[in-house]
Amino acid sequence: MTNFQELKQLFNDVKPAAVIHTVAQLQQNICQNHPEESYKINVTAPCNIAGLCADDSTSCVFTSTDFVFDGLNPPYCETVIVCPVNIYGEQKAIAEVGMLERYPMTAVCRMPLMFVKETPTAKSFIQSFIQSLKQGKELSLFIDKFRTPVSGKTGYKGLLLALEEVNGYIHLGGKERISCYDFVQLLVQVFQLLDTKLKACRQQDVKMAALKPADVSLDSSKAFALGYQPLSLRQELEDLLSI
Repeated sequence: MTNFQELKQLFNDVKPAAVIHTVAQLQQNICQNHPEESYKINVTAPCNIAGLCADDSTSCVFTSTDFVFDGLNPPYCETVIVCPVNIYGEQKAIAEVGMLERYPMTAVCRMPLMFVKETPTAKSFIQSFIQSLKQGKELSLFIDKFRTPVSGKTGYKGLLLALEEVNGYIHLGGKERISCYDFVQLLVQVFQLLDTKLKACRQQDVKMAALKPADVSLDSSKAFALGYQPLSLRQELEDLLSI
């Protein structure tokens, strides 16, 4: 991703009909502590990809984040001016603008928190929660941090929809605003786990390198009107059990 000549050669070899760019340094504390290295992944690489897509008018989708917002005035629609509070959010916001400058046909998809069933090659944050609860470990979870989560399956459907229908910005959040604490409570119910070790806390109680916005709930009405239809969070989690 960070070697332009190799990236260009890859495009020449594959000749993609479309590109969905999902690679990023997602760890906000790492971005905060290593801004130069993460900039190459989170800004330089996607901008180069947009330029290469523009060369051949290749359809392009970019996965951005709800963390481009400051968390003070949710829910956020596509027209709200971004105001990130940490370097990860800043880098994603810069990449959004840079990609659209190089290739205005890019679909910039601001993604919410996503969760998936573990596979041999992928997992998400819920697996560590499930493992900790099964092992009887205490989990401290924020009651003052809110998002609009979706399953990875739903998120990917949104990306494919954006590939066909969108140029510019689109939000692909779920229909439910929920705190981290309440989400894990729901996870416990669906997966029939013990919740005796769940502890409610506030962000101010935890020292972190990167400041985290309190509420980055997305208004995804635009996507809903195009046919993007997330299920309820309970249904999304129950679907993971049936896979």
